[in-house]
Amino acid sequence: MDPAQALIRTVLNPAARIAPGAAGRAAFELFAHPLRRSRVRPSEQEVHRQAATERLAVNGKPVVGYRWGSGERPVLLLHGWRSRASRYAPYVPRLRELGFSAISFDAPGHGDSGGRTTSVPEYRELALRLQERYGPFEAVVAHSLGVCAAFGALADGLRADRLAAVSGVSSVGFFPAAFCAGLGLDAGVERALRARIERELFDGDAGGWERYDAARRTEAVDLPILVVHDEDDDVVPLGQAHRLRKAYGERLDLVVTRGLGHRRIIAEPTVVDQVIGFLSAGLEVAAA
Repeated sequence: MDPAQALIRTVLNPAARIAPGAAGRAAFELFAHPLRRSRVRPSEQEVHRQAATERLAVNGKPVVGYRWGSGERPVLLLHGWRSRASRYAPYVPRLRELGFSAISFDAPGHGDSGGRTTSVPEYRELALRLQERYGPFEAVVAHSLGVCAAFGALADGLRADRLAAVSGVSSVGFFPAAFCAGLGLDAGVERALRARIERELFDGDAGGWERYDAARRTEAVDLPILVVHDEDDDVVPLGQAHRLRKAYGERLDLVVTRGLGHRRIIAEPTVVDQVIGFLSAGLEVAAA
């Protein structure tokens, strides 16, 4: 066992019984802050340099936005936790060939943006601000945490014709449960952490868990959906994808891959082909 994890468990589990507020605060600090920022990979650098950058802000945090193309026929790209917009480098030239503009941002605490952490509500706010600049999106492509944010934003007024979701979290409640399970923290710490999340990220609204649950507001997300998920994903289990499939029925196509895990899947050529093919099908429908 990792000595650091053992120490965290030894301290926080009894602390949650004696001082749940303090335990929740400590757990939140560990939960909310990425351990490191992702860098632009060598394979991404050329596409990354081609982007026009723009400045955004959310909750006082400076955010770097990216645009490839004129802004016409925009496709919104939402990255995951401990990731950045440049991970979509394999998609950008393919989108441009189809006449789309690729629009993205580094979330707060990620990539080149400021701040130390981010949240699903901040993703939602940034997506809606980009919609104000570029108009309705032709599509949204999202990975991991970005998937949960995409569903929440679409239910709250983000407009798009299609959604492609890769390795996505369907329930925002998954995050604290998975975090505590991974560190061996008990139910008392999880309760304290959830209370802190409600206070810090949901502005005290206990209903935030349902508001950002992608499987609960299906009537507000009325568009074709492609979900791609790996059966060997060790970060977000395949059950999260099946939960979406059950909720959205025939509106959602589920593609299950094998051996790609949680992070490698987003740039896997066959997955890029699946997503681009899904978006191309939207063009064919529009032309019919």
